[in-house]
This record gives sequence, C-alpha cells and structure tokens, in this order.
Amino acid sequence: MTAKQKAQELYCSFFGYFPLSLSYQITHWSSKQCALIAVDEILSVISWNLSEDLSYWYEVKNEIQNL
Repeated sequence: MTAKQKAQELYCSFFGYFPLSLSYQITHWSSKQCALIAVDEILSVISWNLSEDLSYWYEVKNEIQNL
C-alpha cells in the first residue's frame, strides 16, 4: 500500500466517527488531526533501526497533511 493510500485509509477510518450534525470543515479537520495523532503514535513506537518503516510513516504523515 502506498503512503497516499494509507493516509486516505486512516483519514476515512476517522471521518465516519463524527456526528452528521457537524459541518464538513470540522469533520475534515478533526479526521486529519486524529489520523496525524495515530501516525505520531506509530512513529513513537517504531524502532529507530527500521529507517525504511520510519520514512514510510513520515510519508504517510505528509500525505495526511496534504488532504
């Protein structure tokens, strides 16, 4: 799965959890923030010896920020 696909998957997984009564802008922003928090948590537990995994997750984080 590409970083862009993973970013979309994470974003979409959070998007559905917000009430329909919220505006799209609030839901969009909140979904992005939740996805970014999830990626930051993943980055915090990955061993620094796995630089290939780190670069992938930093790329995912960048793709989420670009949504």
